Amino acid sequence: MFIGLGTVVNVVAVVIGSTIGVLVGHRLPERTRELVTQALGLFTLVIGASSVASGLSEALTAAVGQVRLVVVLGALLIGGIVGSLLQIERRLDHGAELLHDRFAKGSEGSTFVEGAVTSTLVFCVGPLSILGSLSDGLGHGSEQLLVKSVMDGFAAIAFASSLGIGVMASVIPLALYQGLLTLLGFALGNFLPTAQVDALGAAGGVILLGLGFRLAGIKQIPVGDLLPALVMAPLIVAGIGLFR
Repeated sequence: MFIGLGTVVNVVAVVIGSTIGVLVGHRLPERTRELVTQALGLFTLVIGASSVASGLSEALTAAVGQVRLVVVLGALLIGGIVGSLLQIERRLDHGAELLHDRFAKGSEGSTFVEGAVTSTLVFCVGPLSILGSLSDGLGHGSEQLLVKSVMDGFAAIAFASSLGIGVMASVIPLALYQGLLTLLGFALGNFLPTAQVDALGAAGGVILLGLGFRLAGIKQIPVGDLLPALVMAPLIVAGIGLFR
């Protein structure tokens, strides 16, 4: 196991899924894809709960005392307010639509370009891509990206069955994007104290729980608006440390 494994597996999953989609993807029933997505959503809930439990560590307790849950809650509330005011979720969706309209719909019917752009947006624009890559770089393991790999693999089958081999081209921006985020996580892990990294992981775990609810079809939580909590959690821990 090594840092960056999650992105490597993700790229391989998209390549395999694209190949299957080009060959036989049109035979996969829609209800099967939906069931797989719901099952992955339930498993994402398990990973999120595990991340929260791991983040509420002895190091975090030593840094902030018995208010570690309040730290995570505060990060989520402040981050959620900031994200909601900035409309991060809406901007992500709108940005994806603009890119799709610019490069796919304006490509004079090129299914190769449309497949590449559409799949790139689906694989790269999302909280799990950010959280999973950062977690991998921080040394918390690649489980989140492994779950994402399964999801992306099935999505690649669906896309490639109708848009063709262009879907496979999305592995280039996918590798660059998640690779850079993994390197950022690695740098943060060497720079931030353990308590701050654990607080970030706990806040990320709660966001994963929200994503799990979305994937399972339970509740459509705008988890994109919660992403600023990943910045707020280490800052709150650092702020408390100044007064201890």
